[in-house]
Amino acid sequence: MTDKLLDIFLAEAQDLIVEIEKALLLLEQDERDQHAISAVFRAMHTLKGSSGMFGFESVSAITHHLENIYQDIRDGAAEMTAPVLEVTFKTLDHLRALMSDPHLADSSNRENHATLLTAILDHQQKKDSAQPLTKNSMSAPGGHDEHTYYVYLLPHDHVIKNGTNVLYLVDDLLALGQGLSFPFFHKLPELHALAPDASHMGFEVILCTAKPEQDIQEVFLFVDTDCDITIARLAEGNKIAALHKKQSNQTHRSSPIGIEGFRSLLAGNKRERVAEKVKSVSGNGYANSVRVSGERLDDLMNLVSELVTTQARLSLFSNHNASPELAIISEHIEKITRRLRDNAFTMSLVPLENLVVRFQRLVNDLSKELNKEIVFKTEGTDTEIDKSIIEKLTDPLLHLLRNSIDHGIETPAERIAKGKPAKGTVHVRSHYSGAHVVIEIGDDGAGLDLERIREKAVAKGLIDGRTHLEDAELVQLIFLPGLSTAEKITGVSGRGVGMDVVKRNISDIRGEIDVVTKKDKGTTFIITLPLTLSILDGLLVKIGDTDFILPLTAVAKCYEVETAQLESTYNQWMNFDGKRIPFFHLRNDFGITDHKPQHSQVITVTHNGAPVGLAFDKIEGEYQAVLKPLGEFYRGQHEFSGATILGNGHVALVLDPHKLITKLNTLHKN
Repeated sequence: MTDKLLDIFLAEAQDLIVEIEKALLLLEQDERDQHAISAVFRAMHTLKGSSGMFGFESVSAITHHLENIYQDIRDGAAEMTAPVLEVTFKTLDHLRALMSDPHLADSSNRENHATLLTAILDHQQKKDSAQPLTKNSMSAPGGHDEHTYYVYLLPHDHVIKNGTNVLYLVDDLLALGQGLSFPFFHKLPELHALAPDASHMGFEVILCTAKPEQDIQEVFLFVDTDCDITIARLAEGNKIAALHKKQSNQTHRSSPIGIEGFRSLLAGNKRERVAEKVKSVSGNGYANSVRVSGERLDDLMNLVSELVTTQARLSLFSNHNASPELAIISEHIEKITRRLRDNAFTMSLVPLENLVVRFQRLVNDLSKELNKEIVFKTEGTDTEIDKSIIEKLTDPLLHLLRNSIDHGIETPAERIAKGKPAKGTVHVRSHYSGAHVVIEIGDDGAGLDLERIREKAVAKGLIDGRTHLEDAELVQLIFLPGLSTAEKITGVSGRGVGMDVVKRNISDIRGEIDVVTKKDKGTTFIITLPLTLSILDGLLVKIGDTDFILPLTAVAKCYEVETAQLESTYNQWMNFDGKRIPFFHLRNDFGITDHKPQHSQVITVTHNGAPVGLAFDKIEGEYQAVLKPLGEFYRGQHEFSGATILGNGHVALVLDPHKLITKLNTLHKN
């Protein structure tokens, strides 16, 4: 077994575990949700089969027994209960551990495995005493809910080399119901050219089953890129007997009959069978997505970044050489580079929804541990973020959720005493804001106790007791290292670490976190993040001989004014389009004195909902900036979010306009 195949299995197994987890969370809300029960059974069945094939016998064994329980529930022979849900949740956590310890080398995994197996077998033995649920849509053989399907299976030449036995696939299909298989030879070479490890046989399978079409699709879960597959409903009811009678003398063919040929047989049509052009797998929607490793995506983004820098160099060279043909080539390369950049960037985006199951599990587990009743709500989780940001964002988001559940939401008795519903609400909302993503994590709990935060900060020597702080400043104290208002240390919180790490981790990905709180109304943490960390569209500007990049999404409008007028204005306010707008003359603020121009360029940006002007010497034009991290020298310079290399080899600092304006406001007040 190659490492590549093993990696594919592990990735698919993780997806199946998440799929089961989603269905279980639905079953917690409605234990009779037949769709969710079937989803658990199908995913468990697939995980059992694939894990056994790859030598994960411990995974195969425990999922086999758990699958039996859900088959009984699905068939109405047993009922879904809270203990079954609990043992399934525990098994999922155990399965994640088994992915890195399939042979139970770790003693704690061995003990947990034995405990869970005992619990699962106990549930199986008790099934007869349970009251059966209403049966699902499965019917007895020949019932009106049965359908006859046509399945076309043509393995690619290399399928045997990958370790796939095609006959097993046919057996798995026929195990779903009653069926007939019709093999055919495809491009069979001469005897001297016949390779023993090449596949030249295909199959047409006529299958009658009451199971959903998704069960048929899952037979090909691990071979969908190695075979041409077509699945189509041939007829209602069981047509196996009629087809068997008409095809009983046929053993194999050189070409497939096709679905229209089988329909002609069922209709009793005597005309010559019609061989339908076989649709590829992608035509049925099986291969409309491809799994790509994160390392390959990172390599692609790095190569695209280098291409963007090289293209900028080409454009600069073209501008300085009066060659019409070179200008056309440069412009064409720029268009291709931009499209390639956008496609590569889109491929690296991951929806926030991928984290929702982990959020739901956390809320579910902590609400039970803390004896609190909590409703979890999400909104806008289809919002997509760069995968590198998601990876670094997961832990901060989970910590904020823990804080909302532990510190924010009161106990049912406390909520009722305050006139609130017994059940608290925790929400996660997300939306786009320009080139940023805004994520809100909030609750309708007690809100932050600002006076208690102040007392704790004074007691720990973090602030002077005589210092007067506004409410907004008191809220920011929760991000100081070592500050915690928890009465005691628990498994959830109270160790005095966390919020400072949350803020630092969010700052590391060029994000910002803000807090809105109101007593007895709740607290909301608002996180603002960039869409990507690698490439941005910017405006290349200059002050003296120094280059800067201003994010294009921050730019509202550009104005040209006389430099002398900027320097003579009172209190740095000017009229633009009939409105008085404050501005900052960055030449003075950055201490640059050389090459003062006669005219300056004022670029307005929106800060806290109001326009603010930033004055530069010159606007060079639009520029695709490949962001590079800043070194130790710029560690405290938060107004710069990174740097980029220009086409001429010079380095330009990338400005963060919001942090820049905040810093300049503070400096000018002082």
